[in-house]
Amino acid sequence: MSDVAVGSPSGVDLSGTSFEDLVAEMIRRLGDDPERPGMIKTPQRVAESMRFLTKGYDETPLVVLGDALFAETHNNMVLVKDIELYSLCEHHLLPFFGKAHVAYIPGAKIVGLSKVARLVEVFARRFQVQERLTEQIAQALWDTTEPQGVAVVVEAYHLCMMMRGVEKQNSKTITSAMRGLFLSDQRTRDEFLRLTTSDHRPL
Repeated sequence: MSDVAVGSPSGVDLSGTSFEDLVAEMIRRLGDDPERPGMIKTPQRVAESMRFLTKGYDETPLVVLGDALFAETHNNMVLVKDIELYSLCEHHLLPFFGKAHVAYIPGAKIVGLSKVARLVEVFARRFQVQERLTEQIAQALWDTTEPQGVAVVVEAYHLCMMMRGVEKQNSKTITSAMRGLFLSDQRTRDEFLRLTTSDHRPL
């Protein structure tokens, strides 16, 4: 058996090393002691935290939405606004966070509203870039509900820009993805954008 891991940048096989040991070694290399009292359980905590933050790899849109698709005639826009999201930038493994606005115009089926938020979670809880995250949410809703149109806007702050690099604290990134009527019908698209950008007071 080869001792070189496929795709390993260093050519070293670390597949038999526990996550906790890898975190402990990272702490050492960054100049601290993973065995001192304040950090002795840190490797375990980091491993548990990262498993939670990337749990989306174990979920699929079809499973999340499968039991919440209902036959219903509704030809107008359904918008779920201000869905909180937290993800990890795949370039630096630093968080980015913000909100998603997800709208669709049903075909023959509607989806349970809470499942729209769950769908966002499926893709946010992975290593991501915001552009792909936005497209994945839109495509998954398009494929699973077969609607007349889908529109997604994601607004997020990126700690890789705020904590390091250019250190710009107030820059926000906005991405969008649209399918069906939201692409072909200007009035539908304008209505969606107006509703997502307007400031409504809390109920």
